[in-house]
Amino acid sequence: MKLIYLHGFASGPMSGKAQFFRRRLAESGLELRIPDLSEGNFEGLTLSSQLQVVERAAGAGEDIRLMGSSMGGYLAALYAARHPEVSRLVLMAPAFGFARRWPLSLGAEKTAEWRRTGFLPVYHYAEKKDSRVGYALLEDGQQYEDYPEVRQPALIFHGRQDDVVPCRYSEEFATLHSGVTLRIMESGHELINVLEEMWLEARPFLVGP
Repeated sequence: MKLIYLHGFASGPMSGKAQFFRRRLAESGLELRIPDLSEGNFEGLTLSSQLQVVERAAGAGEDIRLMGSSMGGYLAALYAARHPEVSRLVLMAPAFGFARRWPLSLGAEKTAEWRRTGFLPVYHYAEKKDSRVGYALLEDGQQYEDYPEVRQPALIFHGRQDDVVPCRYSEEFATLHSGVTLRIMESGHELINVLEEMWLEARPFLVGP
């Protein structure tokens, strides 16, 4: 069994959630691998490049169990839909419909500016500084489905007050997939205030009692 955590956009392996679950699993003698999905090239980030990082971290022919937050949750679902060796998923505020949602949230003018200049200014939370990401992220993302055809059991946590990825996206995903358990939490996008609550349900689902 190989456990892998996929961090969110403009985040990294040292994110609070990633390290919380790493510590908790370590207490049970289990290793949680947390790859850097941008591999030091945030400006050139795409969904395809991140999926390649996941593939290298997963290796071949093993029982893979994925955790993912926000964009990492969407990536976990995309990867699982294409890799039957993934056996279970725990997704936190997964960013379903990524390529469709971003232009809507940015607005037409800002999206056009991103396309024209080639880069979108963003704050990189892991590096704690202003950065930018290339338009290739959106262009590449348009080839991927909003709701991956996940056949594996999945446990999803989503905040009722999430104003980044509204919980209706996870609700729609759950209606389309019979193996999904959806928990709507009294929280926002980060889910930081419900870490313990999520852990108590995620651990037995992910690795057994």
